[in-house]
Amino acid sequence: MSDDCCSAPAAMRPMEEALELLLSRARPVTDTDWVDTGQALGRVLARPLVSPLDVPPWDNSAMDGYAVNSADLPRGGGALRVAQRVPAGARGQPLETGTAARIFTGAPLPEGADAVVMQEVCARDGDWVRIEAPVSPGENVRSRGEDLRAGGRVLEAGTLLGPQHLGLAASLGMSRVLVYRRLKVAIFSSGDELVMPGQGLAPGQIYNSNQFTLHGLLQSLGCDPLSLGIVEDSLDATCAALARAAGEADLVLASGGVSVGEEDHVKPAVEKLGTLELWQLAIRPGKPLAFGHIGNTPFIGSPGNPVSLFVTFSLFARPFIRRMQGVVGDVAPRSLWATADFDWPRAGIRREFARARLENGDDGQPLVSVHTSRSSGVLSSVTWANGLAVIPENRTLVRGDRVQFIPFSELLT
Repeated sequence: MSDDCCSAPAAMRPMEEALELLLSRARPVTDTDWVDTGQALGRVLARPLVSPLDVPPWDNSAMDGYAVNSADLPRGGGALRVAQRVPAGARGQPLETGTAARIFTGAPLPEGADAVVMQEVCARDGDWVRIEAPVSPGENVRSRGEDLRAGGRVLEAGTLLGPQHLGLAASLGMSRVLVYRRLKVAIFSSGDELVMPGQGLAPGQIYNSNQFTLHGLLQSLGCDPLSLGIVEDSLDATCAALARAAGEADLVLASGGVSVGEEDHVKPAVEKLGTLELWQLAIRPGKPLAFGHIGNTPFIGSPGNPVSLFVTFSLFARPFIRRMQGVVGDVAPRSLWATADFDWPRAGIRREFARARLENGDDGQPLVSVHTSRSSGVLSSVTWANGLAVIPENRTLVRGDRVQFIPFSELLT
């Protein structure tokens, strides 16, 4: 049975209910690794990061100019003798009364100075500088600890580390961070019609694209994929593959074999080996999504059609994996609203995730267009798109309506 079938059995779960169920079953890994800060991109912090020092560690200049004591200058400005030069990386002498220090961005403020005057409002004449504007205490000064205080929590456990987090850790002198270990995910594809790229195609055969899609999706999330290849369409072979996968990985992902056809063996195999808690969602594409456990190992089975696989992984497997990795907070993809540049005249009984492209219109405002094909077998439509347009159940749209759009940047990281 195709996952694009229009029938609506009562057993179909709404998307929100299904995602809530999956996330309630996700058990984060607990093992940890110390990794070099420069190698921690995409890892999940395992314990809070506490600052060992004030940042900045001393008052410093926010720009190139002259460090002064504002009390030495009349209200409208005046002239001061330039007694020293303080470049970044050096420390000046205490500022004598009636003098200024030539100072550069990032350099420590000399003792006795309380302001920095930008060089653009100063006139230099030999050893003297004339300041042509009023000066206030604290002007152009970055105060000690104004960014971070020693002993304060900088990042919480469960933070997914991006480039900005690595830079922050490095600014605290941390050469290593403690993160959760990588998640090991076993993947296999079900179907006698599948062959691997590089082999010749016999009549009725197609290349196994799903393995490569899944492998890439998992790598983008920082997982270690374990490929079990192609599993033949039989109950015994499917049970053997599931048992092996459950014994070697933290999570098992299968593509194909989860519908109700005579050659769909994944669902009965999971029920034979373990438990099945979820099957069939009120979405399109991707209705026959399966979730359960084989022993203590969670299992997610997606439809074999490549677009259905991509959509169900993005909307369900990705948040589940993020929670298993230890990420705290909201793990569902964020969306934005834009103007529809298409008509959707037929209301559906399932929520549709249409392959869509967000682009700026002639007036600079964002417009969403959708691919001409709704087939879940047209993988090229996913490479055309840069996101998914969300068409609610029982809704029609006309050009100019507001439409919810989920960018791929929210689904692939």
